[in-house]
Amino acid sequence: MAKGILYIILLALLVPDALSQPVKQQPSVYNVKRMPFNVPGFNNISPVIVKDGIIFCSDKRYSGIEDVTGFDGRRLYNIYRAEKDSSGYRKPHAIKTNRSNKFNNGPLCIAHDGRTVYFTSEVETGKAAENKNYKNHSGIFTAELSGSELISIKPFKYNDPLYDMGQPSVSKDGKYLFFASDMPGGMGGADLYYCEWVDGSWSAPVNLGNKVNSPQSENYPYIHPSGKLYFTSNRPGGVGNLDVYYTIRNNGKWEEPILLPEPINSKADDFAFVAQDNLQKGYFSSNRTREDDIYEFTSNIIRKSSCDTLQENNYCYRFFEENAMKYDSMPFRYEWRFGDGTKGIGRVVEHCFSGPGTYIVQLDVVNLVTKEVNYNEKSETVVVTAIEQAYISGPDSIGVNQRINLSADQTNLPGWEITQYYWNFDDETIALGNNVDKSYLKPGTYNIQLIISAKPEPGGSAREACISKNIIVFRQP
Repeated sequence: MAKGILYIILLALLVPDALSQPVKQQPSVYNVKRMPFNVPGFNNISPVIVKDGIIFCSDKRYSGIEDVTGFDGRRLYNIYRAEKDSSGYRKPHAIKTNRSNKFNNGPLCIAHDGRTVYFTSEVETGKAAENKNYKNHSGIFTAELSGSELISIKPFKYNDPLYDMGQPSVSKDGKYLFFASDMPGGMGGADLYYCEWVDGSWSAPVNLGNKVNSPQSENYPYIHPSGKLYFTSNRPGGVGNLDVYYTIRNNGKWEEPILLPEPINSKADDFAFVAQDNLQKGYFSSNRTREDDIYEFTSNIIRKSSCDTLQENNYCYRFFEENAMKYDSMPFRYEWRFGDGTKGIGRVVEHCFSGPGTYIVQLDVVNLVTKEVNYNEKSETVVVTAIEQAYISGPDSIGVNQRINLSADQTNLPGWEITQYYWNFDDETIALGNNVDKSYLKPGTYNIQLIISAKPEPGGSAREACISKNIIVFRQP
């Protein structure tokens, strides 16, 4: 489609009865499926996306007859890689460490270099750990991934035998390490913290604060390359017991977390969310079918790489009497009738019509000396047309949590039998319909896309138009 056929104007609309209108059935944002390598009777958690598949943690047996248990008799979690080929996922194989037969390994994350691994394991490895009644706390360790083994294991300098620290996630640029801990001074059972890489070392842990952390427990942080921090919490207001949320940092402060929609979250425990850079695919853990299993999600969100540019309709015209200069010294008055019930006076006048239509513009010339009126001295038919384009009406800027109506009712695409209006609000939410209600939970600039689809013409392909418009969401005082 050529540039210029699409158009957005954002006008403030007040729709008093918007909430009384029937709610349109909206599409699900995600599709979810259980991964084929999950093993009944065992738990698989904490997926990590790698180039050739995923790495995850499982308490399954190394062999068909022998469980791997710790000193307290509980099955141990170890690290596995499931590689993907053209036919699907291959049988997972273990990534072992020198701790694999005695201590838990994972959850984990892998740095952007693909070799440096941060993983969770027990802090105490001496004689005390062999006592089944000993409360061994977890800590973070670094290692190098070499084939199917983690080598050169080193403890994180902030590990402590008196509290738990684990579930690490390192930012893509390597500057920040996020983790969960129940260290003293927190706000709940477990809080989220981060350390910053400064001068070759990790800075002291910083609590993310009470916007993110709650009196309950926050776990499984995952810092996405986009800057969104996903995590799991059992705070009130979720769908189930454990739910996945995300937050962003704005002007140095973490925003109020947002609950991910179903079917990512469910009435079961849902946790340990990770996603590809484009957020179109990812994985998470859930016990919605009894054991903790790994699920894959794919996004149904349609987002075009580019859309047509907004053009303004211009219904304003300039009218003038070309013979007026000949009689510049004569006392005449020029009276214009614009065919829409309005008038103007002057040799040169500008007039803006209210909208498209056919207007008969007439000029009457009055001789101010003789009072003689020459009616219809000049008459002209003006055909005012609108640009053929899609159209969004709604405000240019709104406050956080302010509910607005966005409408495509003034779309002007002659000959199109429109079958769908699809809205992408740039905040991982979508909607269908020519009129939709929307509110944003976070400040920022969002690029709204409206994608309009039409029924194909006989023998032709389906037509589609896409327009985009930025909307500014500000924090209200």
